[in-house]
Amino acid sequence: MASLHVHPDRLEIKLTTAEKALALRKDNVVVPRDSIRSATITEDPWIWVRGIRAPGAAIPLTLAIGQWKFHGGKDFLVIKGTKPSVVIDLEDTEFSRLIVTTRHAADLIEALKLS
Repeated sequence: MASLHVHPDRLEIKLTTAEKALALRKDNVVVPRDSIRSATITEDPWIWVRGIRAPGAAIPLTLAIGQWKFHGGKDFLVIKGTKPSVVIDLEDTEFSRLIVTTRHAADLIEALKLS
């Protein structure tokens, strides 16, 4: 499972080797902290998915890893099952939104200290 690391200047999503292969991505996802507009915990991450997979891997309601393109930009997803996830809205970055399944969603929101 991907791990999220909050640094003073950035948020880093460290992907496992398998997740990198499924997402067709060489590097981890890194976004500047000042680009984060909001973060929300959701029990059903699938209602937040928008657009089409390109590139990435998906099994409906089971797995979604990679980029999802939509009319206004693209999102990055690491969703596994129907476990609690965090939805992070961004601005002025490669992605418009990050959706990541994590056991530590509440701790992540607290660490980001968004107002």
